[in-house]
Amino acid sequence: MKPLSRLLTAASLAAGALLAAAPAHAVGRLVDLDVIDRDTGARLPVYRHQGDYWIAGRPGARYAVQVRNATGGRVLGVMSVDGVNVLSGDTAAWDQAGYVLSPLQTTQVTGWRKSDAEVAAFHFTGLPHSYAARTGRPRDVGVIGVAVFREKPLPPPPVYRPAPRWEAPAAGESADALEREGAAKSAPAAEAPMDAVRSARAAPQAAPRLGTGHGERESSHVTHTRFERRAGQPDEVITLRYDSRDNLLAMGVIPRPPSGPRRPDAFPESPSAGYVPDPPAWR
Repeated sequence: MKPLSRLLTAASLAAGALLAAAPAHAVGRLVDLDVIDRDTGARLPVYRHQGDYWIAGRPGARYAVQVRNATGGRVLGVMSVDGVNVLSGDTAAWDQAGYVLSPLQTTQVTGWRKSDAEVAAFHFTGLPHSYAARTGRPRDVGVIGVAVFREKPLPPPPVYRPAPRWEAPAAGESADALEREGAAKSAPAAEAPMDAVRSARAAPQAAPRLGTGHGERESSHVTHTRFERRAGQPDEVITLRYDSRDNLLAMGVIPRPPSGPRRPDAFPESPSAGYVPDPPAWR
């Protein structure tokens, strides 16, 4: 483990089956984790299924991992996609570099970091075309992870006490008595019995799967900072799995709509923002 290393800080920016499967947002306790479809701006719904959290990715869509620090102190988020560290490209581990977020800061991680100024965009793609598979690591494709570390508190400032003021001995007090008193005060304290000293011990699928590709280069600036972790183990580990909507329907993660005639929906889907287009010409 590297308890003190140069890290990156992001530029600011069973009640019932239906209830269990209802979509939600923002997974996490110390941080809120969301995934944003960058092509539509939509925040992807999160489904809980058999103890796991899932999102449905849209093949070809660019996405961002949005992280919000929900605490009053700085935190470090070591982030992985498909089992790969998004900063270094190494197979992910807890003791690696990550993003440092200030209290209540929100940032979006939009790709694999290539430099202090660029990333290669995240986008959903078929498993064989994912960055992990193309670099020989397909086993953990389909999962986004964040290991969250609190920062080690700074030591308290030293306390300065004034030196004792010297006073002349009272009249009639012998110099010998003062010497004996001084010798008694400077004598070392008796050592504690050895059996009283104890050393502290350390506390003991239905279709091709979806992965994340290595997309086009785009601008994304970061700066460097130092961060000392409070402990070697993460204070929280967030795992968010993903796959295509068709696969999540096949696995039962997303409940299938009831059979029968479909009821009209006032807002069935409206990802675009523009004006009313002309209808197609009659034939």
